[in-house]
Amino acid sequence: MRIREPNVRHALPPDLPELPTPNSFCTDTTLTKHIVPAAHGYAFAVNKGSRFHVIDLYGEQIVDFMAWVHDKPFTRIEKMSTAYTRYYLSGVQPAIGECLWTNADRPLFRVTADTVKVHDMTFMSCYPELYQKMGLKGHRSCAQNIFEAMQEWGMRNILEIAEPFNIFQNTPNYSLKRLGSSKPGDYIEFEALEDAVCAVSSCPYDLNGVNGGQITEIAVVIAEKK
Repeated sequence: MRIREPNVRHALPPDLPELPTPNSFCTDTTLTKHIVPAAHGYAFAVNKGSRFHVIDLYGEQIVDFMAWVHDKPFTRIEKMSTAYTRYYLSGVQPAIGECLWTNADRPLFRVTADTVKVHDMTFMSCYPELYQKMGLKGHRSCAQNIFEAMQEWGMRNILEIAEPFNIFQNTPNYSLKRLGSSKPGDYIEFEALEDAVCAVSSCPYDLNGVNGGQITEIAVVIAEKK
């Protein structure tokens, strides 16, 4: 049970539309599914008002998620920020109906369904040097996965990646160890409140039993209104 003091809880934006029902995801929509290979990344655009699922196909697979407002032209300046999100959520994970915020103090996504309700907003993405220091040269990483996926959107340096919302990552007390929370078929659903470019990574961290000790593919399903 989450407990928030009344004087620190921040109100939701007053102009949010009514929370959609789970059944409406497939009603009068066109569905597009993409399988993301294990230990790799994928970038995709979503329009304001559309919804999408990030699905753990086999269980215990962490998914790093980042996003940028799709301005015209696309600049990647305004991005999803876990720091702003933690402020608005008083440091806890988003519940259904709550939002992920940008570094421009705007809500970017709303959580509209969630079968796990355990995620992380504290850890950075794993990165190439992290593995190199362990003697694992050439090991894939979330930072590299998302950088590769975002190159078609103009990203030219791995340091341009954003702060990750680590879907399905169970890290109480900042402890990174095997505490898998997601089961096969579990998902989180987001509603885009602005046009956005998103990127996901099937996290390649396969040490100490994290990710169940075996990296697996994930799926992204986008529902666009007809």
